[in-house]
Amino acid sequence: MHFNKQFNNIVKDIKSLKIQGATNVAKQSVKAIKTILRHSHAATKYKLIEELKAARKELVKTRPTEPYMRNVLKYILTNTEVKDIIALKALLDERIKKVQEHIEKSQETIVAIGAKKIKNGMTIFTHCHSSIVNNILKQAKKQGKKFQVHVTETRPLFQGRITATELSKAGIPVTIYVDSAARLALKKSDLFLFGADAITSEGKVINKIGTEMFIEFADKYDISSYSCTDSWKYDPKTVFGIEEKIEKRASREVWKNPPKNVKISNPAFEKVKPELITGIISELGIYKPEMFLEIVTEAYPWM
Repeated sequence: MHFNKQFNNIVKDIKSLKIQGATNVAKQSVKAIKTILRHSHAATKYKLIEELKAARKELVKTRPTEPYMRNVLKYILTNTEVKDIIALKALLDERIKKVQEHIEKSQETIVAIGAKKIKNGMTIFTHCHSSIVNNILKQAKKQGKKFQVHVTETRPLFQGRITATELSKAGIPVTIYVDSAARLALKKSDLFLFGADAITSEGKVINKIGTEMFIEFADKYDISSYSCTDSWKYDPKTVFGIEEKIEKRASREVWKNPPKNVKISNPAFEKVKPELITGIISELGIYKPEMFLEIVTEAYPWM
């Protein structure tokens, strides 16, 4: 099936990591669905639904470890039994609006809660790039709190540089460490804030590769660690024993021309044991991973 140019560009940008971070991917997937609604030539509701389902399939294929995007698309495109195409477009427009409101309000709530964890004189450690974590830090700065941030470079694509650039522009003192020096950065830190790309039914948080290793260090040094995330990153299919797929990136990101017979392993994410995590900060509050799952299923039974 052929899609409009704007949709194809969004798919391309998600796949290439030009659009990155679970929240940004979810936002752009909504935008992509909107382009289908605006440019579709479908004459019946059945044709439009067929087109939207094909579009959802294309979006989901871009990144395997993105339950936030999958949940957003599920909310928009499930239960579309209406009388005609006009009613269908109206229904989908309303759902898109509600999803956008959820993302915006959730971000505001998480940022407000997370900023309360930051105290004057603290050093905050973070890994990779999380828009929610960065917004928490910026909010704490706006509140007049004085603190500094240690961030990893996050090889092989150096997402830590994005984090460092954003924070420095906000006037927050930031030091970037090579990944192998993260233990030194943590020893000098008071708090570890990180994002999440997925949360399983067992309470495991899936985040950028290296996160669990750093949390093990944080646990050793009695440093509190919080995953800051929208609860819609919970993956309900893991309840049925379906494993959340860990995305593996191309070897060329690590080494473009390696010697013959040298294998490259480039996993993008890893699972973090729930017992190592102090708490999950979401729009629903702060909870231990096992309690978080109960709260999410109560709040969003459709999921």
